Amino acid sequence: MNKVEEGIAAHIGEDRLARLQRVKIGMAGCGGLGSNCAMHLVRSGFTRFVLVDFDRVEFSNLNRQAFFSAQVGEFKAEALAANMRAVNPDLELEIYVERIDVARVKRLFGECDAVVEALDRAVAKKRLVEALLPLGRLVVTASGIGGCGDGDALVTRRIRDNFYLIGDGTTECNLDTPPLSPRVGIAAAKQADVILSHFLGTMNGKEGE
Repeated sequence: MNKVEEGIAAHIGEDRLARLQRVKIGMAGCGGLGSNCAMHLVRSGFTRFVLVDFDRVEFSNLNRQAFFSAQVGEFKAEALAANMRAVNPDLELEIYVERIDVARVKRLFGECDAVVEALDRAVAKKRLVEALLPLGRLVVTASGIGGCGDGDALVTRRIRDNFYLIGDGTTECNLDTPPLSPRVGIAAAKQADVILSHFLGTMNGKEGE
């Protein structure tokens, strides 16, 4: 246990930390949702991750994604790995710079205990979730996080025992309601909170039906 992990254990206890460190989490996308969610999960005590994203960091990403100007041009999965290791250097990371498609879902995420859906397009989100659910893993997705204001509208809904949906369900990211840091960050934090609560056994059933 390194000093960072000792600090986390001071809040949640060594037994709980050890439980979290056995969990492997897949990040399906390392942009606004994925990068922010991953940073929350590292700070919560998780240490094993699969990071998948084909894209590079752009200046237009910095309004909401957990990257820095010096990282512009880097692959997001690799840049995120560096930022995660800046918090805890002893992480176990599998990094894949590639697109996610249904044919590769089992290869990429088959050994994960939970997967964070953090893709941009609704069609891609739907296809990924449909491919993941039969694997029996915990899947946490998001829909309706565009614009700003009314952060309380971003709610957590339990669709089934291993499937949670975050967001208001209607406000897509577009020119009128662009992806902005506050609501994207709220959704990412809620995704991380579902995973943390699930593996600590503290889900209270109030998230929705």
